[in-house]
Amino acid sequence: MKEKTDASHSMENHPHEDLEGFDALAELALDMRSSWSHGADSIWKQLNPELWDLTHNPWVVLQTIQREKFQCELADPTFCKSIDDLVQARRTSAEAPAWFQQTYPQSSLSCVAYFCMEFMLSEALPIYSGGLGNVAGDQLKAASDLGVPVIGVGLLYQQGYFRQVIDKDGMQQALYPYNEPGQLPITPLRHPNGEWLRLEIVLPGYSVWLRAWQVQVGRVKLYLLDSNDAANFPAHRGITSELYGGGPELRLKQELLLGIGGWRLLAALGIEPEVCHLNEGHAAFAILERARSFMKLTGQSFEVALAVTRAGNLFTTHTAVAAGFDRFTPALIEQYLKKYAEHQLGITLHDLLALGRLNPNDPSESFNMAYLAIRGSGAVNGVSRLHGKVSRHLFEPLFPQWPLDEVPVGHITNGVHVPTWDSVAADELWTNVCGKDRWLRATETLEQDIRSIPDAKLWQLRTDSRKSLIEYARKRLCRQMAASGASIEAVNRAKHLLDPDTLTLGFARRFATYKRPDLLLHDLDRLLHILTNNPQRPVQIILAGKAHPADQAGRALIQKWTQFIGQGTLHPPIIFLADYDMLVAERLVQGVDVWVNTPRRPWEASGTSGMKVLVNGGINLSELDGWWAEAYTPEVGWALGDGEEHGDDPAWDAAEAEALYNLLEHEVIPEFYNRNQEGIPTAWVARMRESMARLTPRFSTNRTVREYTEQHYLPAVSAYRERMVNKSAVGVQIVNWRHDLDQHWAALRFGEVKVETKGQQHVFEVQVYLDDLDSNAVRVELYADGINGSSSIRQEMARISQLTYSVGGYLYSGAVSAARPSTDFTARITPCYPGVSVPLETAHILWQR
Repeated sequence: MKEKTDASHSMENHPHEDLEGFDALAELALDMRSSWSHGADSIWKQLNPELWDLTHNPWVVLQTIQREKFQCELADPTFCKSIDDLVQARRTSAEAPAWFQQTYPQSSLSCVAYFCMEFMLSEALPIYSGGLGNVAGDQLKAASDLGVPVIGVGLLYQQGYFRQVIDKDGMQQALYPYNEPGQLPITPLRHPNGEWLRLEIVLPGYSVWLRAWQVQVGRVKLYLLDSNDAANFPAHRGITSELYGGGPELRLKQELLLGIGGWRLLAALGIEPEVCHLNEGHAAFAILERARSFMKLTGQSFEVALAVTRAGNLFTTHTAVAAGFDRFTPALIEQYLKKYAEHQLGITLHDLLALGRLNPNDPSESFNMAYLAIRGSGAVNGVSRLHGKVSRHLFEPLFPQWPLDEVPVGHITNGVHVPTWDSVAADELWTNVCGKDRWLRATETLEQDIRSIPDAKLWQLRTDSRKSLIEYARKRLCRQMAASGASIEAVNRAKHLLDPDTLTLGFARRFATYKRPDLLLHDLDRLLHILTNNPQRPVQIILAGKAHPADQAGRALIQKWTQFIGQGTLHPPIIFLADYDMLVAERLVQGVDVWVNTPRRPWEASGTSGMKVLVNGGINLSELDGWWAEAYTPEVGWALGDGEEHGDDPAWDAAEAEALYNLLEHEVIPEFYNRNQEGIPTAWVARMRESMARLTPRFSTNRTVREYTEQHYLPAVSAYRERMVNKSAVGVQIVNWRHDLDQHWAALRFGEVKVETKGQQHVFEVQVYLDDLDSNAVRVELYADGINGSSSIRQEMARISQLTYSVGGYLYSGAVSAARPSTDFTARITPCYPGVSVPLETAHILWQR
């Protein structure tokens, strides 16, 4: 994988570039590894403690330091040696064989292109909104740790996601500060002759020029595209202005730039990925561009190119409701993609639209990006076990007559990048018992290691972490209040809010109605009673979160909380920290005792916020949804709900609010305050230990990325290479096989079926008529639904003989256990071809009636 370009920051005019030592510091500052490997933090703090505390952006610190101060620091031999040691450690780490190289030294996997609309890597690069970007950023970091050859592809937003302020009425207001590229830890991609790498994307009636940037993420690179190029018409410079801003047309243009532009950028860099990982459907146009580039390389048709390249594509869906999928009107698709389809792909607009439709012949049906992703991928997965099940329901219409459990959507449960989210104290505790390299290798031994930590040390971690959070929350709240014009008296009062020894609950999510952030507010008197009635057992809450600016119901939920907090003279022990971002999230998950999460099941696809408290000794109290549905046992936390779906029934919300209050009053609070003679809550610490030991490794991106590598990336490389060899011979054969199926399937039928019970078996003999279809093109099997939660039974039948005096008639035989009645079993015919995923790549099926 050889890159044809160089990445160099626009340092030509940097005021300190002539100083010896600057280049070394720039190398450290421009590597996002600093967001999880904190060795250089003391350097940035020494250069500018106030700015470092506010931004945690090494590049900004380096950009803004006064020359005299810089020269003075560089004159200190100890300071310079620290820099040299850090640079050497960075380079050594980047070159050392990691888990992937050690485990798969002969692997032919050289590049996975990971496409996503947003990436949350650090507050220094604010191009994320929330959960999706969190997953993408954490997985890039884990790929770096583990040595998995991944390259990220995304967009650079001039304004990113909005910044939040709370006005005097308690309502959220949105601000859009400009992301000044020179202050972001990114470098422009340049050709060897120094020219900026730019891409031209032709849209109807005009071209959009894209600039390209590089972000260093440890040993992994993230490439970003933006349209803020001087050659563009002003309106088109703003295509990449906001994340999730604007209407459908702007969203379509962003997704065209991400998918088509992103794949072309890789080609311009000389990078040829074997695997394309689509993290959500926003990037699905990369499927088309990958096929187009394959057509250009091989001269094959679009159909063959898609059959070959889809084997190397993976689609991860994060959506839990059908309304969440990106859809575009046929008119928009025609406007922006008709010429591309006809001139570049060699297909009709109808055929293109069919890739994104349930019914290809319905001219009014919108184009669904998730459908395109499914029809262009070799595998599809949800992001938790429950979400896999939910996704099979969502995509069931694409696979008519197939049993639900055979809808081809698996799952790999999300995890979090633990080194990003652990506190300094938690890192030290884990390092002492598990080693510094614990997240750089397989993690199966960590559970037993954590069990050896004494109660006193675990409780000290919790006590220190809570105190640190309270100090941070007071400081941030004071700054927030002063900025909004609060009185000096109010700001001074905020300096003493909350108590470092009080049970602290945290709730920080996107404020959306399905997440029910107001569940605790269901009975205000009951909530106040819980918080303040017993001075010996007080409780306090720290809240944070944003609502999408267009989500009026979500904004009203924020106002509901802020008005409750500020009402009258009650002053309940609750604070709302405005402008929830990565820095706030880090402090919250490191310091809270209990993380509360209250979504309506099953609308939380995975959820990762609660995973972040695990390493820090926080405990989850959550709805049995997303990841918690598979993580929860009574020893590790508390659960809301009965594991069933109840929609948005107000009566169920009321019942769950009551259950939440009861849990807090009768279990959580007493367990926290019941102390032994040493002042340690032994039952609480036991729950902490179980949560830390059992769940932290299991819900880490270390495990997630290893699963993606072994279950998807490596098989995808093999499948893609097999289909492309010998001038795409296998791809051509697969297309011909599918044409035969399409041509003959309607004529397939069953004849006579005989069943005879012999001892412990039912023996079936089934006559099958395949018209002129090759019998090797199908599989005949006996099927029975699973019972009592067991898997369904699929027993292949053997072809015994050809039926005399018939065209395409065969006799098949098969035996199944007589433990179930023979009437439970039904014969069926499904497509069959070596290496082809059925029904993902063809959904034909015929049942014997």
